[in-house]
Amino acid sequence: MNDTSASTASFMRLRQEGRTEEVVRRLIEVIDLGLFAEGEQLPSETELSMQFGVATVTLREALALLRERGLIETRRGRNGGSFVCPYVEMPAEHLISRLQEMSALELRDFSDEHAAISGAAARLAAKRASPEHLDRLQHYVDALITAETRTERRRADARFHIEIGVAAQSVRLTHAEMNLQTQIGELLWVSLPDDIINTTAICSEHQAIADAISSGDATLAGALAEAHVNRGIKRLIDLRLALVASEVA
Repeated sequence: MNDTSASTASFMRLRQEGRTEEVVRRLIEVIDLGLFAEGEQLPSETELSMQFGVATVTLREALALLRERGLIETRRGRNGGSFVCPYVEMPAEHLISRLQEMSALELRDFSDEHAAISGAAARLAAKRASPEHLDRLQHYVDALITAETRTERRRADARFHIEIGVAAQSVRLTHAEMNLQTQIGELLWVSLPDDIINTTAICSEHQAIADAISSGDATLAGALAEAHVNRGIKRLIDLRLALVASEVA
């Protein structure tokens, strides 16, 4: 198993065994966040069942559901297996509708939870990160800088935050971050014609967090991570209020 596969496997261990829906949810998370790339072959059924800690029959049921949803395809033959289908970007109109349906209180709760998780992970990462972890963080800082599409920016942003959990060497914080990213991550990158996302500022914030972790400054890393998350959610709250106001006008 290569380093990427080992890292991905650490995201997938389930709390309870034998639950098809849990396997489906976790696989959707890793595909949605780009942990398995488009066209990439998934590990064998035996390897996946071992990584999830479930029976092979449960894993096969989960893969069948993913095929029905069009997320993977199965190819037969010598080089066969399950492969990730091309990612279909969610229309901005759908994301805006989702945002309109959320209350300010719900968004604030997301901010509180995400700030707590990101701050704790950043503080631990500053104490525990290895040189390899730091390289991965910088990789996703750079990936956001060079990203050209909304999906690329969203995935680079999500992976940066997830890698902080990995650098903290905390499976629970990593899983919590993944869960939040699948719930709110795409919304953070939706914009309106008169509301342009300041990607340069976000890149600078990511770099500052990575630098604080690299220097071992746990207090600064945690504070920067919390502030970064809070700014992102505040922008969503302001955007939602603007959408509501436009409906009333």
